[in-house]
Amino acid sequence: MPIPKKLVIIGGCGHVGLPLGIVFANSGVRAVLLDIEPGKIAMVNSGRMPFMEKGAEEALKSVVGTMLVATADSSCLQDADAAVAVLGTPVDEHLNPTVTELYRNIDHAVDLLPDDALLVLRSTVYPGVTKLVYDRVRSRDRRIHVAFCPERIAEGKAVEEIRSMPQIISAFEPEALQRARELFVLINDELIELTPLEAELAKLFTNSWRYLNFAISNQFYLIAESYGLDFYRIYDAVTRRYPRMKSFARAGFAAGPCLLKDTLQLSAFSGNNFFMGHAAMLINEGLPNFLVSQLRDSNLSSKSVAILGMAFKGDSDDKRESLSYKLRKLLTLEAKEVLCTDPYIQDENFVTLEEAVRRSDIIIFGAPHSVYRGLAIPQGKRVVDVWGSWAEQQSAKPMAAAAERESL
Repeated sequence: MPIPKKLVIIGGCGHVGLPLGIVFANSGVRAVLLDIEPGKIAMVNSGRMPFMEKGAEEALKSVVGTMLVATADSSCLQDADAAVAVLGTPVDEHLNPTVTELYRNIDHAVDLLPDDALLVLRSTVYPGVTKLVYDRVRSRDRRIHVAFCPERIAEGKAVEEIRSMPQIISAFEPEALQRARELFVLINDELIELTPLEAELAKLFTNSWRYLNFAISNQFYLIAESYGLDFYRIYDAVTRRYPRMKSFARAGFAAGPCLLKDTLQLSAFSGNNFFMGHAAMLINEGLPNFLVSQLRDSNLSSKSVAILGMAFKGDSDDKRESLSYKLRKLLTLEAKEVLCTDPYIQDENFVTLEEAVRRSDIIIFGAPHSVYRGLAIPQGKRVVDVWGSWAEQQSAKPMAAAAERESL
């Protein structure tokens, strides 16, 4: 298959674009990462990752300055063989998808790309948007091949998963599909071909499925804890050597930039008849409220509460849409003091882990970072571990040596 002389990734220094650029560059494709954030551009060009991503920095160092470069100069599109737009459709304040920013960026790219270039939409878009973009390109009298090839990575595992997980590709025209095939086979030899609408729904189904799956576990957690039971004693019992419960997720904050947003997009596409999605949103978004309500018997107004982990997931520095911040806001209204700490997020208002543990009466694990497993917590402090990760380590210790173990 022919190797493109130049691939431009629009939005290329973010969590989706940068790992993709690194993988392409390590596969022999000259990758140019187009971005608007000077700080990220400078970091990438110096061989440093602007965020946590397993194995990415070593892979970046091996290609930066030769096969990969980051820039804010959009003229790099003028001689590109292909461009991948990592630009999705967010939801607005009314929870409806919006395409204004996507159109603005696509129009700019189309004006600069040469004829016969391939334009790939990579991020989640509202179903039907690929067709709208395709029609928009045609209306501008440009011969640009349009494809939709959605990413399906998990943050922190992107470099590995781009190569190991099948890539979905789609386009309206055979030539565009062939161009997409020739591009993505360079990084993955297992390609799945769908129509653009099928591919758009495949992406939304994937994230909505995960969001619903987490909601099921969180609903069970709410039920168990409401009756004063330890959810994870039940969880461990039903999952041990019982394959039919293999997909039973652990409870925890279901957050981040994608899962809720994509569930809402699928809801909008269904005419707001996605009732399971609505229920999942109420459960997952309501979990911080439940935790606070369960703590009111501790006379919160006289207690200092520490939140350990402010990222939206464990072993990540990504705080986008993290429910730990919602929890902090709720606790600020009721507790004497709220202390926040996270080893991966810089914030002048955060305290060290040691200080958070020492000064607090109640400790809540906001993110299941590996560094918290086995953490020594003095006796007498109330511990809230919705993830079950800290408690899992404590279960092997003598009861006298462990802090008072309360799921809530």
